[in-house]
Amino acid sequence: MMLNLTRFWNRFGKLLVFTLCLLPFVILVVQLLTNALGANPIEAFTRANGEWGLRFLLMTLAMTPLRLIIRRSWPLRFRRMLGLFTFFYVCLHLSSYIVLDQFFDWTEIWADILKRPFITIGMTAFVLLIPLAVTSNKVMMRRLGRNWQRLHRLVYVIAICAVLHFFLLVKADLYQPIVYAVILILLLVYRLLRLCTSQYRP
Repeated sequence: MMLNLTRFWNRFGKLLVFTLCLLPFVILVVQLLTNALGANPIEAFTRANGEWGLRFLLMTLAMTPLRLIIRRSWPLRFRRMLGLFTFFYVCLHLSSYIVLDQFFDWTEIWADILKRPFITIGMTAFVLLIPLAVTSNKVMMRRLGRNWQRLHRLVYVIAICAVLHFFLLVKADLYQPIVYAVILILLLVYRLLRLCTSQYRP
């Protein structure tokens, strides 16, 4: 029985994870088209995509600690996919703001970036995320060599910016931003402890 489950996971695991990652987008589109997103559907759609982008970012960061904790290699099979879905949902978040909220009013968008700190930080995170998405394939990994790892350490800066962006966006109920911040802190502390252990191991 266990062998059959392992074979199923090895064969269909990526397809299953891909489908689950795409499901929030499908649900959001259906809710948007059926007017099920409340009194301000554009704001709800934009914010939901941003939250899913943050969730997938944290899941991406969690794959390496998960592999080390359970001593199995399979979490790394999904790290790149989760990272690309992070970029996908962040692009939807930004596109919703530009197209549905601002109607391509670049003057107003630029003013928002300059005057509203949470947008400034969010745009910074998006710009830093672009080279990570572009270089996520195996070809770029081979071309960049060791520089690939150095570049992709920006993901920690991006995660900090993303959580801070959400904190500044939410004005009343801070429960969710605090939860995301705690998860990120735990992931960063785990990463730091692993780094210190590897450096000072006799």
